[in-house]
Amino acid sequence: MIDVLEGSPLLTLFLVVATGAVLGAIPFGRVRFGAAGALFTGLALSAAAPHLGAGMDFVQSLGLALFVYTVGISAGAAFFSTLNRQLPLLLAATASTVIAAIATIVLGHTLGLARDLSLGLFTGALTAAPALDAADRLTSTSAPSVGYAFGYPIGVIVGIVLVSTVVTRNWPGRKDTPALAGTSLDSATVHVLRPANLRDIPQWQEQQVRFSYLRRAGTVRVIVPGEDLLVGDEVVAVGMPDAVEAVTEELGERSARHIAHDRSLVEFTRLTVSNPDLASRSIAELNLPVRFGAVPTRVRRGDLELLARDDLVLEPGDRMAVAVDRSKLEAVHALLGDSDRKASELDVLSLGLGLVLGFALGLVTVPMPGGGSFSLGPAAGPLLVGMVLGALRRTGPVVWALPGSANITLRQLGLLLFLAGLGLTAGPDVASVLSSPTAWRAAVLSVVVAALSCVALLLAGRWVLDLSAPRVAGAMAGFLGQPAVLDAANSKRADERIETAYATLFAFSIVVKIVLVPIIWNL
Repeated sequence: MIDVLEGSPLLTLFLVVATGAVLGAIPFGRVRFGAAGALFTGLALSAAAPHLGAGMDFVQSLGLALFVYTVGISAGAAFFSTLNRQLPLLLAATASTVIAAIATIVLGHTLGLARDLSLGLFTGALTAAPALDAADRLTSTSAPSVGYAFGYPIGVIVGIVLVSTVVTRNWPGRKDTPALAGTSLDSATVHVLRPANLRDIPQWQEQQVRFSYLRRAGTVRVIVPGEDLLVGDEVVAVGMPDAVEAVTEELGERSARHIAHDRSLVEFTRLTVSNPDLASRSIAELNLPVRFGAVPTRVRRGDLELLARDDLVLEPGDRMAVAVDRSKLEAVHALLGDSDRKASELDVLSLGLGLVLGFALGLVTVPMPGGGSFSLGPAAGPLLVGMVLGALRRTGPVVWALPGSANITLRQLGLLLFLAGLGLTAGPDVASVLSSPTAWRAAVLSVVVAALSCVALLLAGRWVLDLSAPRVAGAMAGFLGQPAVLDAANSKRADERIETAYATLFAFSIVVKIVLVPIIWNL
């Protein structure tokens, strides 16, 4: 069997992926390893047959680049729009990394570990491959690589256990923004008892509700933005339940019938945004009320249901709910495209260009004090570029945003390739340390460094910054820079704040770890 696998790297790779999926589905108490199962099966297989890891470095780098780029694309816009609010979290991550460095120095000396091995264990427990590169150049020995390979799976396990425990908690998080995931919009037919112009209704003016249908004198039609509501009118309001309730109390009372069910003259339908010319355009730019007498009310994006605010930027694959006169329905269809197949197609040009820019940035060498240097590598480079392009959304005819389904597929594929490739290359080094007298000491240092730094970040996020559990879990995953930990959090809870926090700390934490490498070596 080993001879067959040595002659077929692809068979080896996907055997690890398949068996890893089985291992990842097995519950260990409250924890499932998920995609990280491929890492552990790869480690076991390559430890038994070291030659199976030949050439898997390329697979590992490609998978990691695909994963971090797609994360950056999806989280970039949210990150840059809230950057000022993220500064305290960045400071907390810096403090946590410094704590990890201090623990490495103190424990490494106490346990009698060689300084270069301790340095590798530091980079491995915090899963920082670019920091390992800096350590290799600084020490000119193989010990950092051995320490990294040994500490890496320990850091993954510690991260998965902590994040899986934290992400499902429901503490207040009073200084955090509320999650969009899991929320649902409400719609109600309001019987108008107090006349008003739409522009005088605060909830409409502030884009907290959308009005769609209007029933007047027995006729149902699409409402005209800014028109007067008269006593006896019935109007459909859509928004979050509290906003809809406030509008109902302001205008009159909730009607016993829902006029949105009247499809005699007005059609209510959901259409897929597949026209590439509309990607990264705001709903206001479509000008649907003026062009077609249509009113968009909701946008379905993946598992999120969003109110169709004028400033909401559309992405390929969005499903828009529109109230429109039947005579104009085909025109709205033509504008939006409404093709699920086209909306799910991958724009190879934008993906290729984005990854080229990401890899190019990762190759840039930045000088450091004392004559050293570092580069962002194939992880942080594509992530940073993805975040910038995700915030830009499009440049001329090139749409950087990926359809939601394509993004998720590429991300999962990249994660599996990365973990399987890493397991197949690191197995022999891990086995060599496990069979040495220093194994238990290296394990103690790795566990303490990973757990202490993550718990420090957890305490800061929970008690100092007053952030929600999902954001703290995403922050710990980003602090470790570990895709498997992020996957563990996402598998437990659907919350966009997890990925935003991950993207916030991923590249920043790598830079901080790289800067601390020469400090640990020289102290």
